[in-house]
Amino acid sequence: MLALVATFVFSCLLFLSKPCARDMRLFLASICQELALSLLGFLAGYRLLGGVASTATAADAMPLMPSFKRKRQEPKVESVEATGEPSVLDLPELAIDCILAKLPPAELRNMAGVCRSMRDRCRSDHLWESHMSHKWGSVMGTAAREEWRSYLSSSSAPGGGGASCGSGGSGKRRRWLAALSCVCPVVSWMRPRADGGTGRSAGPVLDDSIMSWYLHMESGKLWFPAQVYNREHGHVGFMMSCYDAELSYDFRTDTFRARYPPHGRRTVVLEDGVHWDRIRAAPVETLAHDLHASDCLHQLRPGDNIEIQWRRNKEFPYGWWYGVVGHLESCDGNEHFCRCHLSDTVVLEFNQYTPGSRWRQSLVNRKDHREEGNEGDGFYGGIRKLQNKDEISKWKQLWPTDILE
Repeated sequence: MLALVATFVFSCLLFLSKPCARDMRLFLASICQELALSLLGFLAGYRLLGGVASTATAADAMPLMPSFKRKRQEPKVESVEATGEPSVLDLPELAIDCILAKLPPAELRNMAGVCRSMRDRCRSDHLWESHMSHKWGSVMGTAAREEWRSYLSSSSAPGGGGASCGSGGSGKRRRWLAALSCVCPVVSWMRPRADGGTGRSAGPVLDDSIMSWYLHMESGKLWFPAQVYNREHGHVGFMMSCYDAELSYDFRTDTFRARYPPHGRRTVVLEDGVHWDRIRAAPVETLAHDLHASDCLHQLRPGDNIEIQWRRNKEFPYGWWYGVVGHLESCDGNEHFCRCHLSDTVVLEFNQYTPGSRWRQSLVNRKDHREEGNEGDGFYGGIRKLQNKDEISKWKQLWPTDILE
């Protein structure tokens, strides 16, 4: 009891003599509460004993002051014969793997917190590969994988801001608690919060497992590169196009937030509420400011579906625009007599624009195609032929209801 009083007086003196000792203020109130509870416990014990010292043995004597050391509950190991209920861990390895493979991601994550054995099983990459592919496969490409590796490297580097954020303040608090616990056992009850006192969850564990990758994608902490159809909520100036962006998932709305890079005089553009059907993984590894090497020009025939790079000026990044290969003016369009595929000139048509519009048609050289255009009509870059029916179907779904001018 005297140790408690001495600790309280010592803490008050430190508090008054060192105005800069801010950490003392954080738990001084807690020490007062514990001291009051100890006094009540002491008085209650003294009253029960009638003010006379007990002569009972040490095992039967009532303590005058409650113990401030937490008793660790011994784990109870019950056999199957005693409980009559078999454990899941008693099943064969194959059966456990089959059960875990049927669990959705949220349940699989919960199972990882059951015990150490289940944690190791539930974090296995082979269980999370299917979940990763099913949910994120359509929006993640090679660039997104590289971004994840870069995110891991930067977070694990010194000062990278990973799990060590906010550890300075909690470290000082631990040192104060450790010093006072040597004098007063009450202080040993005070434990620093795992979240640094912010009240926020620490978030998923960061490591190189697929589970960690999945959970960081779902939490929205990871921005990854992809492409967005009809950017900026379908702005008329971007209809039937697909532009590079950085995306972050919003689990509350099951949509994405897009961040378009700055270009020209425009700053970074943010777009909220981007739905899944407007996002795709980049089909080629060409960067947004680089000219794509066209390797399909000699294969193009009238009716082929294509995507072509286009940008407003040299400072802008390229976007991919949908079009089809058309016929030359000298051709009547009869497939039996058409010789357009033998010509050095390829006609590209963008039928989302009204006839007569300057954006309706463009000509490119089949043999020596480079970036072509001017500041007025923009610059046309590389061409890729669409072979996948799903890609063509996606563009058809995005077709505008009204013809553009």
